[in-house]
Amino acid sequence: LVMIAAMLPVATALENSGALDLIVGALSGALDGAPAIVTIFSLMLLTSLLSQVVSNTATAVLVAPVAIEIGSRFGIGPEALLIAVAIAASTAFATPVASPVNALVLGPGRYRFADYLRAGVALQLLVLLVGGALVALFAV
Repeated sequence: LVMIAAMLPVATALENSGALDLIVGALSGALDGAPAIVTIFSLMLLTSLLSQVVSNTATAVLVAPVAIEIGSRFGIGPEALLIAVAIAASTAFATPVASPVNALVLGPGRYRFADYLRAGVALQLLVLLVGGALVALFAV
């Protein structure tokens, strides 16, 4: 709860500082003319990568305004992109810092960073592919 409260001002600062416009502008330029499914997968990949170094809740709060703005620029409903962000933000599998649970078992399990990458990246890609396909199928 504290993390959510702490990230809301950061999300507001992104918007007020113009950083949100820069991020959306860069994504819009890269995705201009792309089908909706490519936009969904791209946003999910960005969110998932951010979720490996920032908590999933904070990631969702930070990426949600970007998703809404991208949706309005490309004519994709905000619901679809927000569902995609929620799914992707929950893919904290590939690093020990991505999730408190991952960090808790790092020492006692004698895992190494590479162990998380080996197991997590495949699972992360699977969730992104299935989740993105379902969002594109049912929400677009």
